[in-house]
Amino acid sequence: MPRQAAPAPAKVKHYSVRELFRKPDRSQFSISPDGRHLSFLARHHGRQNIFVQAIDTEGNLLGEARPLTRESERDLPFHTWKGNAHILYAKDFGGDENFHVLSVPIDGGEPVDLTPYPGVRAEIVDDLEDDERHILLSHNRRDPQVFDVLRVDVVTGESVQIAENPGNVMSWGTDHAGRLRVASASDGVNTTLLYRDSEEEDFRPILSTDFRETVAPLFFTFDDRQLYVQSNRGRDKLAIFEFDPHTAREGRLVFEHGEVDAGGLAYSRKRRVLTTAWYTDWKTHRHFFDAHSERVHADLERQLPGYEYHITSITRDETRMIVSASSDKTAGTRYLYDSGTGRLVTLGKILPWLDEADMAAMRPIQFTSRDGLRLHGYLTLPVTATGETGEPAPQQGLPLVVHPHGGPWIRDVWGFDPEVQLLANRGYAVLQINFRGSTGYGRAFWQASFKQWGRTMQRDIDDGVDWLVAQGIADPRRIAIYGGSYGGYATLAGVAFTPDRYAAAIDYVGVSNLFTLLETIPAYWTPMLDMLYEMIGNPNDEHDRKAMHDASPVFFADRIRTPLLVAQGANDPRVKQAESDQIVEALRERGVDVEYLLKENEGHGFHNEENRFDFYEAMDAFLARHLAKAG
Repeated sequence: MPRQAAPAPAKVKHYSVRELFRKPDRSQFSISPDGRHLSFLARHHGRQNIFVQAIDTEGNLLGEARPLTRESERDLPFHTWKGNAHILYAKDFGGDENFHVLSVPIDGGEPVDLTPYPGVRAEIVDDLEDDERHILLSHNRRDPQVFDVLRVDVVTGESVQIAENPGNVMSWGTDHAGRLRVASASDGVNTTLLYRDSEEEDFRPILSTDFRETVAPLFFTFDDRQLYVQSNRGRDKLAIFEFDPHTAREGRLVFEHGEVDAGGLAYSRKRRVLTTAWYTDWKTHRHFFDAHSERVHADLERQLPGYEYHITSITRDETRMIVSASSDKTAGTRYLYDSGTGRLVTLGKILPWLDEADMAAMRPIQFTSRDGLRLHGYLTLPVTATGETGEPAPQQGLPLVVHPHGGPWIRDVWGFDPEVQLLANRGYAVLQINFRGSTGYGRAFWQASFKQWGRTMQRDIDDGVDWLVAQGIADPRRIAIYGGSYGGYATLAGVAFTPDRYAAAIDYVGVSNLFTLLETIPAYWTPMLDMLYEMIGNPNDEHDRKAMHDASPVFFADRIRTPLLVAQGANDPRVKQAESDQIVEALRERGVDVEYLLKENEGHGFHNEENRFDFYEAMDAFLARHLAKAG
């Protein structure tokens, strides 16, 4: 049984990069629908591969775990059960994000690539739980820009197309019988909801909204006549409604929260009832619709005090489930839970070599931007060893690493983050800000980011830094900025537009040029290009073109004098290698101190363990050099 974190130790252990970023011995546990087998990822052929192991009715492991895959180039990112005899998994090639879906029998047969087409990206539309042999997949083989739907045999790989994308469908949805009955189309700025009563009918448009408004299908009601949707139509915050596709109107309000968006909705497939809705302010919280679910969660909370827990896999009869328990200080432990007996069996601790007492707490913060917007985020302070009095020393004048998130239209959340723990373990404070545009805080907050790259979005980050400096927590002479993707852009913008603010900067697969970003998007993003023009800027508009130029760090490289570390994957399909090449070349021509770490077998972020080690060891040494105590 896990225990709550102990007080700060007398001496904080120095953890190596390899300890913090080493892959778990076992992770991603999943249980078969009949509850007789576990699957998980473990090391095989030097990579994370899928293993399977039998279990008895008490949850005891039987025999030896058997590897089902033999991938040697890249760790597998995802797997799921298909019936009791097969496991589905995804793999890409060198980080190109052209994911194939494969099926492997648990009896030891060879994997079957269900999408064996070079350069094609595929994803599962419906696992068709009631059909042992087939799933619905979508892929872009016929047209790289759009995704058709196919019914695929997981044993033979044979496929039959059941829906051809007319050229504008962005997503597909099924009813509880696995029939393809709802889709979402886009012309770039307007989203159209498509619906049909049966697969014998053609899809018909039932509702069109500007992309700023959301009416997103979650799943059908249990009679397959209506939909549950997330909607902010006529409101700021996303709420969950019943939705009548024949009138195209929201009906009964199922769940809302006054301060943040409703995050989602879950249901029991067996009992055909809604179970929970959830939302995230600084942590994730649940609202229960069902007494049985509430009792299960209350029992888990009783047995796992002080930890955030999630049910990640469940048997078809819903009696046995995999439970993940974690916190901001630990990647946690995975359990097998029996909802009838309440028995909790430990399957494994994810990173047992990391002591919770050495890890730093991630505290929620809020402050007001210079233009009056309320901003939220997280502050992580290094664990302070206790002195002779047993009290930790005051934490003032600390070196600070500002860590803006990627996206930018996602958000930071509370939980264990090895990047943050590395920085805190080295004595740095870490600031994470959900700047304007971060999702979950309503439509107005999201829209406040449109065409604001390098402007108010960047000023939100600056305001957070100034807020910490004003409190005396951060030493203004020892501030670094580090981020990936959009966070990498914010890093470059920070050193280009406020060159005196930062003592060091680390750009990880970040954007340097808004023009080339939009010119080189993946083919399957093309239907969204007009929307991106609305959100980032339109290079065909004279006013936007100037603003995009003024927000692109590459054109202001002559202002950058901050020491910079750049990391990039050569196969990145979203932020091309040229984004990093441009800024590195411009700086090296001026003799600016810039390190460039380029990995030929990676994409948008480093996935392979050895490449992650290289990057974080370079980051560790780089920050140690440049955030040393000012003279």
